[in-house]
Amino acid sequence: MPDRSSPETRAVLRAAVPPARRLLPVVLLGVASAGSSIALLAASAWLIARAAEQPPILYLSLGVVGVRAFALGRATFRYLERLTGHDAAFRQLASIRSGIYERMLPSAPDGLGMLRRGDLLARFTSDVDDLQFVTLRAVQPFVSAAIVLVAAVAGLAFLAPGSSLGVLACLVVGIGAAVLAERIAADRGARRLAPLRGDLQSAVVEHVTSLETLVAFDAAERSRTRIADLGERLARATRAQAASAGAAAAVMSALGGIAVLASIAGGLPQLASGRLDGPAFAVLCLVPLAIAEVAAAVPVAVAAWRTARVSAERIATAVPAEPPSGVVRPPAAAVAFPSGAGAPTLALRGVRAAWPETGTPSGPVLDGVDLDLAPGERVLLRGPSGTGKTTLAHVLVRFLDYGGSYRIDGVEAAELDPAEVRRRIGLVEQRPWLFDEDLRQNLLFARDTASDDELLAVLDRVGLGEWARERGGLYAPVGERGVLVSGGQAQRIALARAMLADFPVVVLDEPTANVDPDTAGRLLDDLLDAAGERTVLLIMHSVEVPAGVDRVVELTGRG
Repeated sequence: MPDRSSPETRAVLRAAVPPARRLLPVVLLGVASAGSSIALLAASAWLIARAAEQPPILYLSLGVVGVRAFALGRATFRYLERLTGHDAAFRQLASIRSGIYERMLPSAPDGLGMLRRGDLLARFTSDVDDLQFVTLRAVQPFVSAAIVLVAAVAGLAFLAPGSSLGVLACLVVGIGAAVLAERIAADRGARRLAPLRGDLQSAVVEHVTSLETLVAFDAAERSRTRIADLGERLARATRAQAASAGAAAAVMSALGGIAVLASIAGGLPQLASGRLDGPAFAVLCLVPLAIAEVAAAVPVAVAAWRTARVSAERIATAVPAEPPSGVVRPPAAAVAFPSGAGAPTLALRGVRAAWPETGTPSGPVLDGVDLDLAPGERVLLRGPSGTGKTTLAHVLVRFLDYGGSYRIDGVEAAELDPAEVRRRIGLVEQRPWLFDEDLRQNLLFARDTASDDELLAVLDRVGLGEWARERGGLYAPVGERGVLVSGGQAQRIALARAMLADFPVVVLDEPTANVDPDTAGRLLDDLLDAAGERTVLLIMHSVEVPAGVDRVVELTGRG
């Protein structure tokens, strides 16, 4: 099975193949299972023909034992082959998924904005699942079938060389024809199948997550029509692939009958001359059927390899090989983080930054920003939409790279490990992500060692204690993406996470954007009170200055 794929695709395919210590037992069990199938048919043919001659039962004992042994062996070896094969293949899938995560992490979160979530999900799930067939339907069946076919043809040559040559010729021509028929029918469909699956999943995710907006602008029907069209195109590609498999199976079924005729023709001269008895001739008549059944795994293996190669190409390009420009890269030799107690001092001078996906002929979103944050200070950063407030927040937590100078306790942030920066500076986003889990699980990932009492205490501090108890305590559901909580409650839950993580510096990005004006003032007061002695940078576009703010910084234009 030649591979003309890119080096990245070949690397993914190699990663899908288990190491030799796991693959070898699977291959040997496959050889034993396929060999038992051929031996069972040979023993059965010999036993039936020999029993028709009515010899003493003693002469049939070996055949009877052989039929029983090969029948049990075929089922047992087949079960063990499936068990060990799936175990080995699924272990490789787990490592491939981990590898995708590892490739995503350097670019996350801001470097992944250009990727479609639905298509990325399809690559992470369906395309990775397709790689199990590299082992289960391609490598192991191909190797096992090749070994068994060579042994079977050699066994026929021992009985009748003419039969062996006829069966060998049928195998070569039949397998080649089956592979060609499968390729003609499936090549286009297999290459379209995985991308169409990604497009469909992306369209469904976009429709579900944007349904309210689509309904409001009377665009839901067009979105559903697009999904239906993608579904029909995917169905056509799936039918094309199924038709190719059927064409290959039909060729291999015909191969069995032709191989029987070739074997009979090659054995008749020896039967007529008396060099071959009746039971042995019966073996020549029936064994080619079992050989054709084993050979049917070869075109299936070629088709599975082709499908897996398309999925491997999509996995290889699922995320950028290198983080895009503007995304933070850890320094080669990180400087030790300043070890002073309490909140650090932040100082920005002439900071400029841009988003990776826009990365930007129009220039940076931020340009020439100066900002100081003293320990324990509460600063309001305000300005109209589009002036780079959120961009600055992402610079502070080192999601985005920057130009100029950004110092933390006198040390340039670019020289520090970004993960260490994020352990001290926490971001509460405008739209905090809530998982479709209960309240407890949505808090625990901030500090997984926290007890239930600590979780309830932090909920009390952010003003959600009574609300949580009324809804069943920590096991209250929040719904998918927080659909069961209000915007203000989501902000309070996000702040509770920041407090559990014990960030000395907290950046609140538009905390009142999703609440009504009557609630906004009360929510801000509660958030600032709950922050305690932490340094707080409050980012808003409102002109009103909340109580408890020490200083106001205006952000206009690009800096």
